[in-house]
Amino acid sequence: MLKYKAVRGTQDVLPDKMPLWRHLEETVRRRMKLYNYQEIATPTFERTELFIHSTGEGTEIVEKQMYTFLDKGERSLTLRPEGTPPVVRTYIQHNMGMKKSPQKLFYIGPMYRQESPQAGRLRQFHQFGAEAIGSIDPALDAETISLFLDICDDLGLKGLCLQLGSIGCPRCRPTYRQKLLGFFADKYDLLCADCKQRYQRNPLRILDCKDPTCRRITDEAPSMLDYLCDECAQHFRQLRVHLDALGIGYQVNRRLVRGLDYYTKTVFEVVSAQLGAQDALGGGGRYDGLVEELGGKPTPAVGFAAGIERILLAMEKGGCSYPEPLQPEVYVASIGEKAKQLAVRLLRELRTRGVSADTDYLDRSLKAQMRAANSLKAKYTVIIGQEELSRGKASVRNMRSSHQDEVEIENLCDYLVEVLTKAEG
Repeated sequence: MLKYKAVRGTQDVLPDKMPLWRHLEETVRRRMKLYNYQEIATPTFERTELFIHSTGEGTEIVEKQMYTFLDKGERSLTLRPEGTPPVVRTYIQHNMGMKKSPQKLFYIGPMYRQESPQAGRLRQFHQFGAEAIGSIDPALDAETISLFLDICDDLGLKGLCLQLGSIGCPRCRPTYRQKLLGFFADKYDLLCADCKQRYQRNPLRILDCKDPTCRRITDEAPSMLDYLCDECAQHFRQLRVHLDALGIGYQVNRRLVRGLDYYTKTVFEVVSAQLGAQDALGGGGRYDGLVEELGGKPTPAVGFAAGIERILLAMEKGGCSYPEPLQPEVYVASIGEKAKQLAVRLLRELRTRGVSADTDYLDRSLKAQMRAANSLKAKYTVIIGQEELSRGKASVRNMRSSHQDEVEIENLCDYLVEVLTKAEG
């Protein structure tokens, strides 16, 4: 029995899977650059009150899922459950709004929530996200959505659906809240225990409940879209005009609220048919009051976050292609101590010239070393033994064609660089 295992809800990413992760991250960074988003990194933990005042005290994340602890100074700290509040805190703390506006930022990193682990949902999970802070223009909402969908397209994901809605603003939401309270009043006893608490605190959260009975009840609930104020309704209309102009298809979701308290106006999700019940790859929306709520000046903003593990799962289920694990271009097989000394020097020279190379460190037979080179999928194997040393030459075998040349030892590095360069060309 193993003495130690990865903690439940976490996972190890082994070398054969790392190329897929790196491919995704490089794809995200490349597309973010095209949209003029700058990368930002924030601490893994923050003061707990940051998330209480932003994500929302009554949300499931804050109530049930946060990893919160006291440090030695008796300060309450929390491992970040999401990326937006830390980015906004950074924006305020460093007066980034004074440098340029809007600030277009993105991040990639781990998040932490104490959820029930299942496929695509872990307790340590990873997200990439984008935040555009400083503009109310609905065209920026459309750009944010386009950015997310372009990344998905770059990764080869198919069968996605953009779900679109509006959650209103502090001016029109109170009227809608009263309508929801009236709708759920005679159905209160049928609600789950969590939704009974939500009824008092924030009835909009009931619309986000996954309990089957609550979902059936909310099917007939009034929609926020019917109670938008003129400003929110106009914003939603303009957003759809921009999406239509971009040729982006969408489905208006009349019950879409998202699970965070800070959203205003636009909300959206991108879902995949590949993932079953946990079908959301990511989502986002506007949060025009969050900067002010956290101590900054009134500043509109829009953004999204996407779950990396879920996207990778959708990629694998969809058969998306990605680079194979990196393997050495050259393997040096040596027999005898003098040959090993030459092999070590050759490795150094090759690596200095930008050629990936490896050798045997287990004193295996030449036959076993050749098997290792083949297993590593090396392009060329250099064979150095006593006989080769006596002639001042080494054998270089093309592992694809099995063609073998003898090369002067002093010219080995130049020869290998030349043949590898020609092969790439």
